[in-house]
Amino acid sequence: MAEGLAEGKAKGLAEGKAKGLAEGKAKGLAEATNQIALNMLRSNMSTDLIAQVTGLTLKQIEKLQKLAAKQSQSPKSSQTKRS
Repeated sequence: MAEGLAEGKAKGLAEGKAKGLAEGKAKGLAEATNQIALNMLRSNMSTDLIAQVTGLTLKQIEKLQKLAAKQSQSPKSSQTKRS
């Protein structure tokens, strides 16, 4: 009985790790793709070309465009360096 429980725990842990790793990779890829699209937008590339290259939809690119515009309008905080 104890062996079966240990085996079940090990299997569950392995499945959980695999799922977490897959989710982490997917999130990282999405963040990288968004950053590439933002860089392309800042370079004044067309949204159609950005969609074609990145695989993002036009709606996703429009959201990124709005986010980038919002970020560029917000005042940058002046941080003082402490020694």
